[in-house]
Amino acid sequence: MAPTLQWIDYAIILLYFAFVLGIGVVLRRYVRTSEDFFLSGRSIPAWVTGLAFISANLGAQEVIGMGASGAKYGIATSHFYWIGAIPAMVFIGIFMMPFYYGSRARSVPEYLKLRFDEKTRALNAVSFAAMTVLSSGVSMYAMGKLLNLLLGWNFDTSILLAAGIVLAYTFLGGLTSAIYNEVLQFFLIVLGFAPLVFLGLREVGGWSGLVSRLAARATSNGLPVDAYTRSWAHMGHAADNPIGIEWFGLVMGLGFVLSFGYWCTDFLVVQRAMAANSMSAARRTPLIAAFPKMLFPFLVILPGMLALAVHPASGVRATGGGPPAAVTQDASSPAGLTESNGIVPPKLDPTTGAPLRDLRGNIVLDYDLATPMMLIHFFPAGLLGLGLTALLASFMSGMAGNVTAFNTVWTYDLYQGYIRPGAPDSHYLTMGRVATVAGIAISVAAAYVAAAFNNIMDFLQLVFAFVNAPLFATFALGMFWKRASGHGAFVGLIAGMLGAAIHHGISLPVGASVGVKGGYLGTWVTFPSELAQTFWTAIVAWMTCFVVTILVSLMTTAKSAEQLQGLVHGLTPSMADQSRVWYERPAVLAVIVLSATVLLNVVFF
Repeated sequence: MAPTLQWIDYAIILLYFAFVLGIGVVLRRYVRTSEDFFLSGRSIPAWVTGLAFISANLGAQEVIGMGASGAKYGIATSHFYWIGAIPAMVFIGIFMMPFYYGSRARSVPEYLKLRFDEKTRALNAVSFAAMTVLSSGVSMYAMGKLLNLLLGWNFDTSILLAAGIVLAYTFLGGLTSAIYNEVLQFFLIVLGFAPLVFLGLREVGGWSGLVSRLAARATSNGLPVDAYTRSWAHMGHAADNPIGIEWFGLVMGLGFVLSFGYWCTDFLVVQRAMAANSMSAARRTPLIAAFPKMLFPFLVILPGMLALAVHPASGVRATGGGPPAAVTQDASSPAGLTESNGIVPPKLDPTTGAPLRDLRGNIVLDYDLATPMMLIHFFPAGLLGLGLTALLASFMSGMAGNVTAFNTVWTYDLYQGYIRPGAPDSHYLTMGRVATVAGIAISVAAAYVAAAFNNIMDFLQLVFAFVNAPLFATFALGMFWKRASGHGAFVGLIAGMLGAAIHHGISLPVGASVGVKGGYLGTWVTFPSELAQTFWTAIVAWMTCFVVTILVSLMTTAKSAEQLQGLVHGLTPSMADQSRVWYERPAVLAVIVLSATVLLNVVFF
């Protein structure tokens, strides 16, 4: 049974819906040109683009997915932030934004056209468009599942309702509407999840109590006693940590390939910096975002860890609510829950309703429900409405971010580039709105693909391994090696994606069945976890693209130095920092954020 929301919970949710739609209505009057719709007229201040930069990545797949990973992998999930995000965010702010913003490219694929050629641009535009609708579909799936659990709504109805609201404000206000809603979402996430972490830690006796409770789970899974509460100590061998990967695979696969591939080349986040009102603001955008980003593990990972440690019978829910019946069952119940599972329910067979089991006979936990179950378990009326609104905000902003990136790439790089060049600007503005509708419609279909994974973050990282990993190799060579040619970039990208497909096709995580999780070309390699498989898939994709691009470039002709002015390091004049105050200097901000990140890694080593 779903919890009963009180009138104040519904009032908070309805107020949020009215607010986001109102933003779209108000901002519609400022959308006069295609640049206004797709790039906010490059007029947004740095602090707004900075918060939007992080919030565009803070969708439901981040909030629910990182909570799921916290329950599945423990504090090691912080690697997605402290080595899997911060270094790359510093790198794009210091080294790459001058090329993006200075070239006046309207999208990442358009930069590839300027640096390489049309075919490289087209390949990236198509692959990126596919990735954005898949990612948007993940957000839809997460929210449909959430509303089904918390409100008892039909899964299909939940998806269509939320998609309609996102469509309305994005259709009206374009990127500007999405950005300001992302800023609102940022503050809602903080207000909605900080009390959840506080209540959870109080319930288990603080950090020391959490360490003690997760120790039993670690030993029952054959891991060192502190495997779930130390981030680096057990990375020497794949069998000693819950992620199932050694330090090299983690650092190379996540810290370098996937991290830099996402933060430095994904137009979803780059678009926010490109909307800034100056070059200095564009460079500071990812650096400003890095400060809250390094602290977000405490808001989104800890709830997942706590969900495994909180006793199902405890909690502070108000009368009239309460967790679903399955959560209070004991080890003898059909759901198969035990105290060691905390309040994380098993994944149920949609036909029989029985708990699913992997090939080794272990019950498959539905990790995606870890954070929602914490909300149900702890929050009283009013606070539950705020927490649910925070999740709704993360879903809709994450989805809007993908849709605004999709409509820009479709309109500028595919439609204007190949289908209808030379049309009036008003025509492209109309096409952008049509693409918004189409993008959301395709995302609805993609939502059902995500249902095959019991951790949506694992699915999302796999998508990034196929698309972003080889793309980062292309950008690294293109921005820092003037000899890289258009033919080399194009062939390298194709080779990288094929390399990812082959590696994924010959490998399989332990306990998984052949299919969307790999093994469709034969099971030659077995990995301890889906993430371990994904990290090595990303490494193979990056290395393949890197090597093939170099070899083909050496056999073909690159653009001249004159054509590459402003696009390649060494052929672009150095930028003098004109900022008068220290907190507006990108180099100073970079040193501060990197030092703080190193400290966090040491503390949780």
